[in-house]
Amino acid sequence: MYEERTSRLDGAMVWTRTARADDGAPPYPVLPDGCMDLLWIGGRLLVAGPDTRAYAPEGIAGLYCAGVRFAPGTAPALLGVPAHELRDRRVELADLWSPAEVRLLTARLAAAPDPAAALEAVALRRAAVTGPPDPRLRAVVDALEAGRTVAASADAVGLGARQLHRRSLDAFGYGPKTLARVLRLQRALTLVREGVPFTDAALAAGCADQAHLARETRELAGLTLGAYAALAKRETAQPSGSSTTA
Repeated sequence: MYEERTSRLDGAMVWTRTARADDGAPPYPVLPDGCMDLLWIGGRLLVAGPDTRAYAPEGIAGLYCAGVRFAPGTAPALLGVPAHELRDRRVELADLWSPAEVRLLTARLAAAPDPAAALEAVALRRAAVTGPPDPRLRAVVDALEAGRTVAASADAVGLGARQLHRRSLDAFGYGPKTLARVLRLQRALTLVREGVPFTDAALAAGCADQAHLARETRELAGLTLGAYAALAKRETAQPSGSSTTA
């Protein structure tokens, strides 16, 4: 069962998931969304970098999982590492922060009655020290989310194409064109989960047609549109929760 709530950290979400050991269903794939996560899984602190392809969680059956999902571009300053170094990777937090500090945090979360809230507190304390991310990159995300072109998004924040690409690698893990594709796919699949017909979802999200959306879904999510819709239906049929995890 998956549940999420808005975090006290601006733009972030706090989520929890317990994967039943006996349900026999394959784990729901984690799809690219431009985000990075701080994770608590099976008593370990991990970081999920930005994905460019679907990620299939393994070995989590029966485990309690919690995470703080950071908005695109906001995690690198907080974690102290450029996003492109973590692209398509899951790494131990101790590889990024002091191992002694991570041992203390691990003990604190293990003893916490609400590990998700304790994990959120870790992120909030870290954010208070590191300060806010570059607001221009937040504006780029907003522009791409709204369907504007990469060129128009760069012009809106006063960055040249090369400057935006370089900053995007550090902030998002990949260039702005890839981020635009990822965000467009997420817009389309959100509509698919809501039951919108594939063609209508494709056009509303900014794809040329249903075939375009089908190609993007195969390339970025590793699924056909029909397979994704069936998985989403399976997830939403559960007592509560969302169709996304990290």
